[in-house]
Parts: sequence; C-alpha cells; structure tokens
Amino acid sequence: MAVCRALCLTVLVAFLAKGCSSQLNVCGQAPLNSKIVGGQDAPVGGWPWQASLQQLSGFHFCGGSLINNQYVLTAAHCFTSTSTSNLQVILGAKSLDQTNPNQVASSVAKIICNPNYDDTTSENDMCLLKLSSPVTFTNYIQPVCLAAPGSTYNAGIVSWVTGWGTINSDVNLPSPRNLQEVDVPIVGNRQCNCNYGVGSITDNMLCAGLKAGGKDSCQGDSGGPMVSKQGDRWIQSGVVSFGKGCALANFPGVYARVSKYQTWINSIITSSQPGFVTFNSSGNDSDLSITCTGLPPANNGASPAQASFSSFLLLSLNSVFFFLK
Repeated sequence: MAVCRALCLTVLVAFLAKGCSSQLNVCGQAPLNSKIVGGQDAPVGGWPWQASLQQLSGFHFCGGSLINNQYVLTAAHCFTSTSTSNLQVILGAKSLDQTNPNQVASSVAKIICNPNYDDTTSENDMCLLKLSSPVTFTNYIQPVCLAAPGSTYNAGIVSWVTGWGTINSDVNLPSPRNLQEVDVPIVGNRQCNCNYGVGSITDNMLCAGLKAGGKDSCQGDSGGPMVSKQGDRWIQSGVVSFGKGCALANFPGVYARVSKYQTWINSIITSSQPGFVTFNSSGNDSDLSITCTGLPPANNGASPAQASFSSFLLLSLNSVFFFLK
C-alpha cells in the first residue's frame, strides 16, 4: 500500500508540474527579434506577445501581453466597466493603420481586474482578459514569460517597453502607426520614491527610465509589457501603469510589478498556466544607498513604501500632476 501511495503521488506531482508549467516550453521566445517616447519602429514579429486593445471601431486605447493561448495581461485603469461588448484584442500586428496576414483579431469573453486595484494610488493596477477562444501560436504570436516571485531587478537593468501610444504628451504616433520599442533602465524603488514622493511607490510597483528623461512609455501604452532578456527568454517584469507626464527628467515610468501577482494570476488561469521564470540580477544594487527626506534607511527592515502620514498627505496633494498612461 505504501509503495502504491508513493507511486500515485509521483504520478500526481508529475501531472501537476506539467500542467502548471506547460507554457515554459514556449513562453518568452521571439524568433524574429534581432535584439514609445524616444523609441523606434519595432521589427515585424519582434515582440510576438504584444497586444492592442481596441474598440470594435478600431480605436486603440491600451496595450497588453499574451501570457498563454487564451489570456492577455493588461492594466486595470484601462477599464471603467467589465462590459466586453465593444472590445477586441489584436495580436500579431505591426501597424495599426495597415493590416497584415500575421495578425489575428479576437473578441473578449471576460474582463477580470485585480480586486484590490486602487484607482487613487494605482496600486494593483492589473487586469486579465480572457479571449473568446484560444489562439494558435506562430512566429508572430507567442506568449511572454512572467517574472516569478523572488525576481530581482537591480537599478540599471536594461528593459524594453513596447506599444502604440503617443510619442510625447498629446503627440500621436504618426501613420502608419508602427509598433514602437524603447530601452529603459530600471530605477530602484528607493530612488523612485524620492522622485515621486515617499510612499507613492510601493513594493507592488517597479520603475524604469532615464534620469535625464527622453525615453518612456506614454498615453496609449498603458497595460503593455516591460520585458528583460535572461538567456534566450524574454521575461515580463512590469505592466505600464502611470507616470508624471511622459519622459520627463527625474520622473521614470511606473509599472505594476508582475512578480507580485503569480498567486492571483494562477487563481484565475487554472489550466495552461503562464510560464513564471525567476529573473536574477547580478552584482550589488546601487539603489540601496539612495536616501532622501522621509525615506527609511535601507537596512532597518522597513519597506521603502512605508511612509509617514504626512508624506501620504503630501502625495495626495501632488497626485493631481500624475497621468495614467
């Protein structure tokens, strides 16, 4: 009996492991990739998980990322309701003004936003879209890997953001509106808190951008992916969330930190679960030495997101200058 139980347990574990990690076989692969604001045209098929969220009229309003054959990850602030009647997702596209034989349009069966999303602070700015039917993977349509809990993103790690958003505040992407790509370095949460006001950047957020500005995501890029490459895989670290203007000096873009949401994502997606991969940064994190008024020391065990009540009030007063992307 003991032998039987052990054998059954082994089979069960193997089955569950296969079911939970099946997307690891395909996620994060971009066969056509040879390598926004301050960005450049992306190569055709370079970012095969990129999604365009559109009204049925063709109006693009947000980005997203394909994370398995039936779910797209995006931002909660993209939606004011959970009605899917006027919503479609375009996958495999390069241009918004020119169709190509590689793109696929899908209706949406369900919008599932994180129940703890706070539209005042942008905390937990994350949503899942269930497509009406599974899509077929091609060189132009592939799921991205997601950062697993415990992933580390030291300041300076090179990341890429993609989208069809404006190329500067209130400056539309010119026709034919090709997908844009831009590389931006990670900005540590301590530095980002100092930039935005201590307490505004939580452990569920991640920042990226140049100190001098000039490169950033912008309005219309919301919900799209920020990814970094590890080995031969692209791993999504963030979901475009908010910022102060676009590409301003000392105000990096702010992203929902994907590695904090595996439990929630897997509670929604129970089969063909996304591939979660731990992203590891090497060397020392220079962000640990950052300090500013109101920011707890890095070595006292307090989270940079833990701010005094007065800092929170200051943040509230300044929040009018924040712009959702």
